[in-house]
Amino acid sequence: MGSGRWSTDVYSAAANYRAATGASAFAYSDGGARSAHPSLDPRGVATRESRDSAEHPRSTPIAVLFDVTGSMGTVPRTLQTKLPQLLGLLLRRGYATDPQILFGAVGDATCDRVPLQVGQFESDNRMDEQLANIVLEGGGGGQKHESYELAMYFLARHTDTDAARRGRRGYVFLIGDELPYRHVKAEEVRAVIGDPLAEDVPVEAIVAELSRQYHVYYLLPRGSYYAGDEAVLERWRQLLGENVIELDDLDAVCETIALTVGLNEDTVGLDEGLADLADLGSRAGATVGKALEPLSRAVARRSRTVRATLPRSTRGSGTVRL
Repeated sequence: MGSGRWSTDVYSAAANYRAATGASAFAYSDGGARSAHPSLDPRGVATRESRDSAEHPRSTPIAVLFDVTGSMGTVPRTLQTKLPQLLGLLLRRGYATDPQILFGAVGDATCDRVPLQVGQFESDNRMDEQLANIVLEGGGGGQKHESYELAMYFLARHTDTDAARRGRRGYVFLIGDELPYRHVKAEEVRAVIGDPLAEDVPVEAIVAELSRQYHVYYLLPRGSYYAGDEAVLERWRQLLGENVIELDDLDAVCETIALTVGLNEDTVGLDEGLADLADLGSRAGATVGKALEPLSRAVARRSRTVRATLPRSTRGSGTVRL
């Protein structure tokens, strides 16, 4: 639920131990698991919570869910190796206050054994454990759709954040390369999540519901099977507008997530963020700059619009948070 603090030393010690022993960072999946780990099984879960506390008084919930079918199966492995960079930018560079990260995975509820996995919002090294317990399905139905809408349904109706109580939206990042289905299917919700849903829910309706609590982004990385596919991009743009990001290099996903949060929180500009990446020794600057230039312009437009509505006496008196 977001207690504790991230330690790069703890992360490095675990990575060094795995390297010395030959253990996998995804031991649960690589060990032949065919069902969701209990810590990530969505069935019967009431809520995943992001809470304020004395330790983390202004929590920022960030949910990162990725397609683990087909060519997207390398995404969690990339994320796991770059967790320190993600947390370093969010925490030490101050892009977000008290970030609490939930990891999850999306498959295809029409055919996969494990179509949905959802962890808990965490502030410490338990987020690394979440990744370690994800089943890398590797299947998919081959019909250019995955069950992203089922993941959005869970996040909309089974997460509870103190940020929302403070009038602040969190963040959802869906990383994939295919289309959502047109409806959240009641039958799949009953089977996978356990809710007694009576009727299907149009995907547009669940996106609108989710967007009341979160900024929702879809990242499509190059190298995936449907990278650059216009039908996929157009559908997601219909649903999310400007919040569709094409990424030339999958290795830049953590940096892209961190700077996207920072831009929205108005804690960093794009040029400053790219300078931060260079300072950290990241080679992702060119990829991230290209991917986030449209978002940077959109945030600047929104900021100008908000400032224009403020009383003249308050303009320029502080940061406008969107």
